[in-house]
Amino acid sequence: MTIRPELIDELLKDCSDPREVLAEGGLLKQLTKAIIERCLESELDAHLGYPKHRRREEGTTNARNGSSRKKLKGAQGEIEIAVPRDRQASFEPQLIQKHQTRLEGFEDKILALYARGMTTRDIQAQVQDLYGVEVSPTFISNITEAVMEEVRQWQTRPLDAIYPIVYVDCLVVKVRENQRVLNKALYLALGVDMEGQKELLGMWMSQSEGAKFWLSVFTELQNRGVKDIFIACMDGLTGLPEAVETLYPHTRVQLCMVHMVRNSLKYVSYKHRKEVAADLKLIYGAPTEAEAQVYLDLFAKKWDRPYPTISKLWRTHWSHVIPLFAFPEDIRKVIYTTNAIESVNMSLRKVTRNHRIFPSDEAAFKVVYLAIQNIAKKWTMPIHNWKPALNCFSIEFAGRVPQS
Repeated sequence: MTIRPELIDELLKDCSDPREVLAEGGLLKQLTKAIIERCLESELDAHLGYPKHRRREEGTTNARNGSSRKKLKGAQGEIEIAVPRDRQASFEPQLIQKHQTRLEGFEDKILALYARGMTTRDIQAQVQDLYGVEVSPTFISNITEAVMEEVRQWQTRPLDAIYPIVYVDCLVVKVRENQRVLNKALYLALGVDMEGQKELLGMWMSQSEGAKFWLSVFTELQNRGVKDIFIACMDGLTGLPEAVETLYPHTRVQLCMVHMVRNSLKYVSYKHRKEVAADLKLIYGAPTEAEAQVYLDLFAKKWDRPYPTISKLWRTHWSHVIPLFAFPEDIRKVIYTTNAIESVNMSLRKVTRNHRIFPSDEAAFKVVYLAIQNIAKKWTMPIHNWKPALNCFSIEFAGRVPQS
């Protein structure tokens, strides 16, 4: 519906200051109130079968019975409206239903603030400042509680049959449980589909990790439809490689080189960090596995005396370092780093930072789920270098890439 310009001019002709339109008790609020009340009157007309100020038809026993006052919370603040009534109390308005206390869209604004990491107390103050409406923390919690059903549906939704790459990482959050505050790991699995689009497959929370836990996670993914994963890229999470290789025996487990280097540098003094990092880059940046092995031997010869743990770490995990050497250099950057999910975690940390302690696991899930929905809106393009990567996958994983 298009509003005629002359109608707008008529409404604004007595308005000397444009700011009055949006002010408390201004034109916009008055107009909202008038439109709602007019629509409710029209609904009652249809319900009774005759318009206001007209004589009711013979045989009709029901009639108007004044109105009741109701306060609605909305984007213009609090609006008081008159809701028409009928004598038989059979009128059920659809625009503003019985027991409804807020206008459509008001909940979305509260959820948007919650998704950006604001606590219920922060939201309470923000709503008061923006709209002049007092809302209780319980009111806000009730709105966000409805999100949990969405979370459950999202966590059990069907998934694609094939994800060429799946990245796994974790985010640590503080959760109150049995009058104690515990550090819990919130694990995230980010898949890249056949079109190169990112999709968060699910999230799981646990105090400890291990093969049994990861087996349950990947069994869940399998039950939701994931039949094949080409490469699973991850940090050195305990038990994860074994679980993946059990359920997806043809999947190549690739350790994230960013995490490998970061874990290696934990043992290095500040004055040697740049030099050690440069020598490690020679290993994972080598053209072939054989050359990488040579560089690892040279690294051990140079650094084993001051830092013997580093070369031992790389040799222990060598079978999960070398899968990247099957691909050219530009493709390796797609698979050997969890940067894709690290960027997700960085955004989530900004959100969870305000919630110093979550009252429950569900509260953490709600915040992270809403934040993920915001983050996913930016995933409109395939990941960088996807087409060349897919061509390489077609050769390396011949017979497993569907030909459309």
